[in-house]
Amino acid sequence: MTKIKNVVKRSGATVPFNPDRITNAIYRAAVAVGGRDRSIAEGLSAKVTQYLEKNLPPGHTPSVEEIQDAVEKVLVEEGHSQTAKAYIIYRQERAKQREREAQDGPRLSQNIPWEKIWHVLDWAVTHGVHTIESYNQRLESGDLAEIIEVAEAAYNKDVSEATESIIERAEEVRMVLITGPSSSGKTTTTIKIGQRLEKEGLKLVALNVDNYFFDLELHPKDEFGDYDFETPQALDLALINEHLQALFAGKEVLIPYYDFKTGERQDEHTPMQLKEKEILLIDSLHGLFPDMTRTIPDEQKFKLYLEPLLQMKDSRGKYVRWTDIRLIRRMLRDASHRAYKPRSTLEHWHYVRASELRNIIPYVNTADHIINSAMPFELSLYRARLGADFAQWEKDYHDDPLREDAYTRAKRVHAVLEEILPIEDDGPVPKDSVLREFIGGSVYQY
Repeated sequence: MTKIKNVVKRSGATVPFNPDRITNAIYRAAVAVGGRDRSIAEGLSAKVTQYLEKNLPPGHTPSVEEIQDAVEKVLVEEGHSQTAKAYIIYRQERAKQREREAQDGPRLSQNIPWEKIWHVLDWAVTHGVHTIESYNQRLESGDLAEIIEVAEAAYNKDVSEATESIIERAEEVRMVLITGPSSSGKTTTTIKIGQRLEKEGLKLVALNVDNYFFDLELHPKDEFGDYDFETPQALDLALINEHLQALFAGKEVLIPYYDFKTGERQDEHTPMQLKEKEILLIDSLHGLFPDMTRTIPDEQKFKLYLEPLLQMKDSRGKYVRWTDIRLIRRMLRDASHRAYKPRSTLEHWHYVRASELRNIIPYVNTADHIINSAMPFELSLYRARLGADFAQWEKDYHDDPLREDAYTRAKRVHAVLEEILPIEDDGPVPKDSVLREFIGGSVYQY
């Protein structure tokens, strides 16, 4: 048993020392450079603990930074230079992220083109939904039906423009990548685009990349020991590229099947071959991740990115965060379709967000088209459904040093939902709305 009992977090809070977190961090770095042997990570983790016990002053409680320094030292000294590099880069990225969050200045996206942001903001100002105060005033004036109508029309216009761009490039485009962070509305948008393309004699044929997951025992884990399905390294990217090349060469391939119940992949399971006028569809979080489709020329791809680009300020002059909108959406979807409690979604959102910031957001500027899936009225629906829960979570996590991220998000979302007027009845929301993917009642089958 280790002599180290506690760790001092960056916030100053003291929490129990858990060697498994060191193992998970090392294994995640190893996976990023192609390693899949968890036993090696476990052995290195044990050496990190031994190093700390030997070199720390008696009775000293190490800080997170001291532990991370020790990890770097052991990785380098044990000859794992590539893993050490991946670990150091990730650590630096997290430090930069914390610095940006500490500054908490005006939110200007460095990835979404400013022209797109300006267009969404201009639309919000024109329709009086650019602040919670002005939006509430419109609700009180009985304008809900009009707000819903114009918001849905704006989203559908975005979808139509994306579809038209695909049609214009139909002779060269072999693959459509519909991507975006969790709960951005990819599934509904994919259905709508597919319907529009069929009218032009084109057909989207889906390649479900979830079937390319490695066996569960090979997956990286998050800091709480939960398997991380959010990272692209959980997918067999080499096999995906091998099959893509074969499909575009007109060959038949045998797609694997991943059984989420057993956590095991069955290779060479389902035959697939592309026909004339068929365009391969990949609907994935990581569609823009370069290694996902590295072997396919860019001119053969149409890359579509989704994000709820809501431009609405609260009473403090701060914009509602897009990640908070998606968090709520995922809570509702997880509870409805996956029997996963909203509290659990909140507790694990930290690693969802970390993966997005590292593996999705940096590649937004490579997209051919960006769709805004936000609806200004959706927050009112969410207040009616989860407003009381966020108030409770803020209280529950207030003094829990292991759930600082959950507390911060709960407090922030609770403050926003408290300002916005609730909508109890979702009847006015169209049955084909992108929001139906999360609140239920859609005409589409998900």
